[in-house]
Amino acid sequence: MNPELEIILRLLLATALGAGIGYQRERAKKPAGLRTHSLIALGTALFTVASIFGFGDGVDPSRVAAGVVAGIGFIGAGVIFRTADRVAGLTTAATIWVTASVGLAAGAGMYLVSFLVALIATGILMIPKIRG
Repeated sequence: MNPELEIILRLLLATALGAGIGYQRERAKKPAGLRTHSLIALGTALFTVASIFGFGDGVDPSRVAAGVVAGIGFIGAGVIFRTADRVAGLTTAATIWVTASVGLAAGAGMYLVSFLVALIATGILMIPKIRG
């Protein structure tokens, strides 16, 4: 397959999977929705494909994955809020983190894995919250 076509397919897959997760968050009226999750997955996939295809042989693409994990943690931390009696945003932060991993996997060419993780994450998000 043409390398540029493969890169485009990876980016489109990541965007679509991020949109699927984000759509669920949008429907649940959460602050980070379809656009946010789509952009997180797309950006992560682009960092991944750029590290794999853009710098030639002698570069370790796994370093980008480590940077993504650290960097996305800062974005996730920004959506967590604590008040005197509750913590809000933990699920949104976790969803952002998982969406980044889906984008990274799609960018690395792990099509089935990225699809299954997006499907599992969306399924988990659809489980009703137990209030206690």
